[in-house]
Amino acid sequence: MTAGGPIWIGLDLGTQSARALAVSASGRVAGSGSRPLASHRDGARHEQDPETWWEALAAACREALAGVAAERVEGVATCATSGTILLVDRDGAPVTPALMYDDTRASSQARRATAAGRALGHRIGAGWGLPKLLWLLEQQPGLARAARLAHQSDLVTRRLVGHEVATDSSHALKSGYDVEADRWPYELFDALGVPAGLLPEVVRSGSELGPVCDRAAEQTAIPAGTPVVAGMTDGCAGQLAAGALRDGAWNSVLGTTLVLKGASSRRIRDPNGVLYCHRAPDGGWLPGGASSSGAGVLSARFPGRDLDELGRRAQAYEHSAPLAYPLVARGERFPFDAPQAHALMLGEPADDGEHFAALLQGLANVERLCLDYVSLLGAPVDGELSLTGGATRSRYWCQLRADVLGRPVRLPEQGESAFGMAVLAASATPGRACADVAAEMCRTLAIIDPRPDRVGRFRDSYLSLVAELERRGWVDSHLARHARAGRG
Repeated sequence: MTAGGPIWIGLDLGTQSARALAVSASGRVAGSGSRPLASHRDGARHEQDPETWWEALAAACREALAGVAAERVEGVATCATSGTILLVDRDGAPVTPALMYDDTRASSQARRATAAGRALGHRIGAGWGLPKLLWLLEQQPGLARAARLAHQSDLVTRRLVGHEVATDSSHALKSGYDVEADRWPYELFDALGVPAGLLPEVVRSGSELGPVCDRAAEQTAIPAGTPVVAGMTDGCAGQLAAGALRDGAWNSVLGTTLVLKGASSRRIRDPNGVLYCHRAPDGGWLPGGASSSGAGVLSARFPGRDLDELGRRAQAYEHSAPLAYPLVARGERFPFDAPQAHALMLGEPADDGEHFAALLQGLANVERLCLDYVSLLGAPVDGELSLTGGATRSRYWCQLRADVLGRPVRLPEQGESAFGMAVLAASATPGRACADVAAEMCRTLAIIDPRPDRVGRFRDSYLSLVAELERRGWVDSHLARHARAGRG
């Protein structure tokens, strides 16, 4: 064995920064680096210059590997934002700006892609890759036969290897890839006017794409010959970082928005299209969904305020008399599809402390409703539940979430997407299952049990909120009955 043990590199292309982590087999971070990224925003438009991705990641890699012996590095994998695409020429050079995951100019194209979404078993929104691809081809029709679709991570993996490589099925999902049949549905693309030659080859996440080339080694400090492993989207990478890969395990990421992702041995089908499934590296399924609710509502409701202080004041209100369904803008997408939904506050808070408490408890209720919804669909939910995201910085909020959910929650030591890519790179070793590798590398910071004297009172307020959502027609009777039965 290499002196000091093997090291795997995880790369993460986010919205605001590029991140690199060097991680050991025990999950210890041996080195880290990051560089900022700039965006161009104007209303529905959100673009980035793809060339800046490589420059930022190369610098982040050099920083992360500054104290790591080259002979220890055994693999590298990359994650990026889901739904971010661009077009490149045959040499891999960008011929369009990158349309970021939340660029929503392709709303009419999303309506055109509706049939494709039904055929693939999920709803296609304006932020997905397929509508953006249609939009780009309408803007520059001459590119249809001369360019190739690329996802954010593809530009990096191609430059690491030095020649064209396949994309991974995780990033390709929102571009219309059929992850169950493991193929592009060419008949649907033909109907949409997308030439087959524009679509890249696709492989399963965790597949080896090739070795790091000499030129990339000079720029990144990743040793030449290091295996480059096909990655996953940042959301899936975060799930790997949390170690939530056993059947029935779930990872709840509460940041600006709430994202729930789980693991299942079989594909979970959703007739409403609000939950979709990625393929797991081990061959199972990773069902998940993203709510329009999230911690972003706190700063939106209390701009410029000390949120930690408000959180301390909120502890005096358990449970709060007012009931909240916290939304920043109109419309909910998970755990129910209701474009007409808006923020609710049933009752008048006594002061800012109770208002803040109602929002915290409301977000925990949304989290519980998400779990009830996936349970209603037949997904296993009896495994470990881990919490990651910015909200975990508040231990009180983590305790509150355990109380409202009525179950223990696990706080992983690491929740970074780059860490998840290091786990994926390590699992590419023949004979190693990704779930087993994650169990070895993903350490636990704490396990928080629900307080028995709080569970019942929070359940009553949860069911009152569910009844109100049903009365408004946002939640259907099947989900409401399931929530009342307490099977989630």
